[in-house]
Amino acid sequence: MGATRRIRIGIDTGGTFTDVVAVDEDTGELTTTKTPSTPADPAEGFIAGIEKVLQATGLTGASVSAVSHGTTVATNKLLEEKVENLGFITTEGYLHMLEIARQSVPDGYGNSYFWVKPDRIVPVDLVRTVGGRLAADGSEVRPLDIEDVVAAARYFRDRGITSIGVSLLHSYANPAHEEHLAQIIAGEYPQADISLSSRVLREYREYERSVTTLVDAAVKPNIRTYVTNISAQLHRFTASSGGAPESDDDGPAGSPDGATAGGGPGSDDKNDDAPPPSPAGTTAGAAPRGLPFYVMKSNGGVLSAEEVVHQPITTVLSGPAAGALGAAVIARRAGFPSVLTLDGGGTSTDVSVVLDGHPALTTEGHVGPYPSKIPMIDVVTVGAGGGSVAHISPEGTLKVGPRSAGADPGPMCYAQGGTEPTITDAHVILGRIPPHLLGGEIPLDVESARSGVADLAARLGLGVEEAARGILEISAWNQANALRQVTVQRGLDARDFPMVTFGGSGSLLACRLVDILGLRGIVVPPNPGNTSAYGLLTVDVRNDYVQTAVARHDNLDTTRLQQVLDQLATEADDALAREGFDPADRRFERSADLRYFGQAFEVRVPVPDGPVDAAFTDAVAQAFHAEHRSLYGYDFRGDDTQQVEWVNLRVTGVGPIRKPEAHRIETGRGAERAVTSRRPVYFSDWHDTPVIDRHRLGAGDTIEGPAVFEEFSATVPLHPGFAARVDDFGNLIIARVEDAS
Repeated sequence: MGATRRIRIGIDTGGTFTDVVAVDEDTGELTTTKTPSTPADPAEGFIAGIEKVLQATGLTGASVSAVSHGTTVATNKLLEEKVENLGFITTEGYLHMLEIARQSVPDGYGNSYFWVKPDRIVPVDLVRTVGGRLAADGSEVRPLDIEDVVAAARYFRDRGITSIGVSLLHSYANPAHEEHLAQIIAGEYPQADISLSSRVLREYREYERSVTTLVDAAVKPNIRTYVTNISAQLHRFTASSGGAPESDDDGPAGSPDGATAGGGPGSDDKNDDAPPPSPAGTTAGAAPRGLPFYVMKSNGGVLSAEEVVHQPITTVLSGPAAGALGAAVIARRAGFPSVLTLDGGGTSTDVSVVLDGHPALTTEGHVGPYPSKIPMIDVVTVGAGGGSVAHISPEGTLKVGPRSAGADPGPMCYAQGGTEPTITDAHVILGRIPPHLLGGEIPLDVESARSGVADLAARLGLGVEEAARGILEISAWNQANALRQVTVQRGLDARDFPMVTFGGSGSLLACRLVDILGLRGIVVPPNPGNTSAYGLLTVDVRNDYVQTAVARHDNLDTTRLQQVLDQLATEADDALAREGFDPADRRFERSADLRYFGQAFEVRVPVPDGPVDAAFTDAVAQAFHAEHRSLYGYDFRGDDTQQVEWVNLRVTGVGPIRKPEAHRIETGRGAERAVTSRRPVYFSDWHDTPVIDRHRLGAGDTIEGPAVFEEFSATVPLHPGFAARVDDFGNLIIARVEDAS
């Protein structure tokens, strides 16, 4: 029987381009491409990307074994604050919970005179309260008031509010009232989408739990529609290309056999956050099982499309998380376990920090103005992408971003109707990028770009080159400030790190960032514009479960701790079973949030395997002391007056998926062979600069700036005073000449 080539595909949809990477299951060979995004219907760009990569590999849809996808649907809705048609039900007496919120003020208290509290995610007229009360330990103080629940359901039904978030006091300790409430609403108003805080986030702190639940409810219809649409098109596409893999074929190598495909629940299944068991080969309300389709989660894992429609909030940082994961894999392979990452796209730039091979995680993140306490990779986003618009402020100063020209109309050099100069326009008139993108597929109108920057320059009293350089300088400082947020504000020194730059525009200002921040150097992976899509192929299925269990260390009930950890592990195991993973392949990671009694926030530490006993709890407490000292410079180890307090227990279920294997490149024969042309490029002055075809370089090749490296997905300007070396995996290692080795 002849072997059939099988490929897995990663697709990252950005604001301007959709990036695609395919990996051959047998050889590990990577094929990369890009296609313009289609904001009006992202599914069009998604399918176009698959068609394009299949054409490049000479294969049909029948050869695709799985697709992983990073989406910005939830992210964009929250960043643009387009939350509407949303209602909130909470406990009687807590009508103004969202209005009270927290007293924290952005940028510190020095801003308190000028800061205006933003609108709440749900206006107070769309908040309903219901009688009934649970105590902090989950015991019932007063029963749920059924009449109040029925009245709330009818209130929202009469106003056409179809998404409802529910957060009752202390439901993290006992979900009974919320579950009963959901059943009542399902009977009164079956068309409503309901998100329960006891399913979304079983942690205390009612404000954060409530907003996180409301964010989940707000994005649920969008994620369901988006995922269902793509799943249907993916199914039709693979069927028309020869059919999806036969049901008795293996699933993606290293992944569960028969891993489930996409397709959201039907209209009669809207009130279940957790999907019910389904007959073999189907999902409730979905098309028959076909091509496995995974969606990237904010926590650095993926989840099948079937499951993700029930956990929409887990995708709020789907795209940025994929880039950080891909960069971490590339950096570790290149010998840099701890790095900064910078993902520059057409609309924004995302930065994060990787420590010992793992991107930093947080549960104190925000998406736009909304706090979200789900585990997510700690990413800071700044409006400094290639399409960020340069403009003059009312005070007469030059500003860049955060407003973006996006994909439509795009920068002026796209010649699609753009009327304002952007960062991309500044790069092209300075010669730092070629007069075309994607290997010539998208020609750029240099003169249009020049006219836009010239108009801006005239208003500022500057020359065209000075104005363009000023645009790039402001953009570089915007990126540097974002990098300081993930380093200095977290007790880290940027000078201790090299930085991985990727994305279509991520490497364009790399050399300048070395100077501003004193970075140890830059790592630019091959095909940097596709690193996020590559990252989608490097991650495992991950599900996070948490339970608040507040207790002081000297008064712990180890039996209770064991029960909570076992229950969380059971839930994680059930989720991996639904994903199709064999019991032997399932892994579980345990952790706990601890603090000193009286502190307001916690420190997360890993929890060892094994039974919960005195030795176990003491080991966790010692790990907490050590982590607290690492983060804050002190601890209270040995001080009996400072008690340790346990707050949350966590279990993560991990289902491993096979990763692409790395391939070393051939030894180079001199960078001169890769020079294809020369052109004038402006740095601090105009330089006659060699243009280098990056794919012609081999391991060990070195070159000093000025130079410009070009490839299909990105361009890397090498400034005067910098040197670049190609490592064994094709990465460009860039540093100042005096620091290069």
